Amino acid sequence: MTYCVAIKLNAGLVFLSDSRTNAGLDQISTFRKMIVYEKPNDRFMVLLSAGNLSISQSIREILQVEKLKDHDEDADPITIWNAKSMFDATRVLGAAIRHVYERDAAALKLAGVDFNVSLVFGGQIKGEGMRLFQVYSAGNFIEATPETPYFQVGESKYGKPVLDRVITPTTPLDEAAKCALVSMDSTLKSNLSVGLPLDMVVYEVDKFQTDKVVCIDEHNPYFRMMHNSWGMKLREVFDSIEDPTWDGGNTEVPLMQSAKRSLPLKKITTPQEKLI
Repeated sequence: MTYCVAIKLNAGLVFLSDSRTNAGLDQISTFRKMIVYEKPNDRFMVLLSAGNLSISQSIREILQVEKLKDHDEDADPITIWNAKSMFDATRVLGAAIRHVYERDAAALKLAGVDFNVSLVFGGQIKGEGMRLFQVYSAGNFIEATPETPYFQVGESKYGKPVLDRVITPTTPLDEAAKCALVSMDSTLKSNLSVGLPLDMVVYEVDKFQTDKVVCIDEHNPYFRMMHNSWGMKLREVFDSIEDPTWDGGNTEVPLMQSAKRSLPLKKITTPQEKLI
């Protein structure tokens, strides 16, 4: 299993992925699920992948050489290295997925394996703003919006609540990086198929390169501090909330009170019915 998250903010982009791959309880391996494509002063792109490892690795290799013909027959083919927009670069990624599908899908189906891959692709090309896309197995994609400024792939449910409560387009980059790490920590806590080490990239808008790239393992001091603090603070907040009272005792927030709707149905069994 995998967990990857990417966040698009006014200030930049945050990418985070785990590296655990398992094909059973006793077949656990470490494979990177993030790759950075960087051409300083021109373009910066990051690809996150989840799903079948052989498919995603094939797509990553083909993406670097895949060419997409435009409507103008005289124009040079579009690649991720000459695309004039992130939209066109994502179209090249979609073409790479379909290329792998045409080559491998039939053989995979005969082996009982589904063609399953989920990708997040984001970055910035000179001449336009940052963009972030989620790409599906068919090669189609959707783009992040101010209302939905992040994408997750893989085991997403455990890390989603904190993102929903914290992330907005105006969130500072460092705060968003912290939120992504808390989201990952929550996933690590609840699902053993997601595991360390982690890869994180933080990109500042209009820089077209970054030195904020880090691999996080179990010895990383910041991640250990955050893991311990988050668990402790959650427990403190939980303990600070009053327990429910059923008799309306010494509380200003009674649990039981007259409801505007009917109570749940309750069937009472009589002694006679028990004998039948």
